[in-house]
Amino acid sequence: MSSKSAAETAVPPEVMAKYEAVIGLEVHAQLLTKTKIFCGCSTQFGDAPNANTCPVCLGLPGTLPVLNKRAVELGMQAALALNCTVHEHSRFARKNYFYPDLPKGYQISQYELPLATGGHIEIEVGGVRKRIGITRLHLEEDAAKNLHEGFKDSATKGYVDYNRCGSPLSEIVSEPDMRTPEEAYAYLTTLRQILLYAGVSDCNMEEGSLRCDANVSVRLCGAKEFGTKVEVKNLNSFRFLQKALEYEIERHIGVIESGGRISQETRLWNQAESYTVSMRSKEKAHDYRYFPEPDLLPVHVSAAWRDAVKNALPELPEAKRNRFVASYGISAYDAGVLTSSQELADYFEAVAKAGAPGKNAANWIQTELLRRLHDSGKEITASPVAAANLAELIKLVEGAKITAAVGKKVFAKMFEAGRGAAEIVESEGLGAQVSSDSLEQIAREVIEKNPENVAKFKSGNEGVFKFFVGQVIKATRGQANPQAVNEVLKRLLHG
Repeated sequence: MSSKSAAETAVPPEVMAKYEAVIGLEVHAQLLTKTKIFCGCSTQFGDAPNANTCPVCLGLPGTLPVLNKRAVELGMQAALALNCTVHEHSRFARKNYFYPDLPKGYQISQYELPLATGGHIEIEVGGVRKRIGITRLHLEEDAAKNLHEGFKDSATKGYVDYNRCGSPLSEIVSEPDMRTPEEAYAYLTTLRQILLYAGVSDCNMEEGSLRCDANVSVRLCGAKEFGTKVEVKNLNSFRFLQKALEYEIERHIGVIESGGRISQETRLWNQAESYTVSMRSKEKAHDYRYFPEPDLLPVHVSAAWRDAVKNALPELPEAKRNRFVASYGISAYDAGVLTSSQELADYFEAVAKAGAPGKNAANWIQTELLRRLHDSGKEITASPVAAANLAELIKLVEGAKITAAVGKKVFAKMFEAGRGAAEIVESEGLGAQVSSDSLEQIAREVIEKNPENVAKFKSGNEGVFKFFVGQVIKATRGQANPQAVNEVLKRLLHG
């Protein structure tokens, strides 16, 4: 069955329900070193093509690789953050294959003795938590980047940019523990967040510093044996990962139900047409003719070195979420939102430490700040409202110096101009300035103008009370203290 015909043939839901998918992900994360893994060339992204190269990363005869210690440390950080066991002894190997982006004709990677094994992370999908195992994390060098020029059915030119060649990668291989595209999406999202918090990679998918390949197969529900797996490459976004898996699962089921057999192969995701296309038959390990890299010594990680790296790990997302709930009295949901990035978590904590109650800080950040940042296309690091200024605004509202409604207006001005809350309130006369006598007079006028609603209230319709509150707040242009409004109205209406 061809890719297009599979895409055009929908499998009925009742047939889809007979099967379950088995999914594992291989994630390559470029480590945040200044130089490449086996030479001193820069890893700077965006430099002129082939500017960051030398005889070592170009694979010229007579050159010898020298291992970058920082790459090993960052690999250890990633492994420990993912609950892996970092081994005392690991070894590099040559992975042989021939392609224009591999100047030596082999890639220096790790095979039988990887840096770390046996980790796991926790994901949550639909309110259900699940542990996904991590088989191994090993180090390797990146390949170069192939560039193509031309169009279909016309002459095409190929170029190779070797700037990326030799950049340090950590390859993280999961266990086949995922059963749905949603779980795969959650796994990749969680993994990326942990790597960012650990400070080992910038995980920028657009720049290629985080890349993902998916292995997927299907089997009848309840079956123990795995089906024939297919590897899907070229998944450079979370959304494409989910869509590619949805497509492949349906394709597999369609082929099996029609009496066909799945071929073990590597396929590419065509994002423009939303289907996969066959690239090549899937290689097995022996096809790469692995053997120990003779030009590099085995890697030895002492207990002292491993412990030093572990002790230097920053606070990771799950620990930060738990601390926020315990320390600031916010909900688990709020903690999840506020720790979605290290920068947002730091901002929230700065607001709270500046004197704003944790729950109120969480509410203002989520309802006002994040909405305006999203609408303006800004990141939290570019927020026009400094954390100290937001804390100042929240304290004005909590201290009844201004009402919540006025606070939102002040926040809008703060976001537009980057000014402080107190300055705006004072310069524009926005403080809560309605005297108790004026407030009672306004409340009496509102009550006199609405005798029907007064009758409803006296007959037991408590819900109409909100109407009176709204009318008084409106009449005072939002500058009356809501608590005072409630007290005055209750006294007058019950009287």
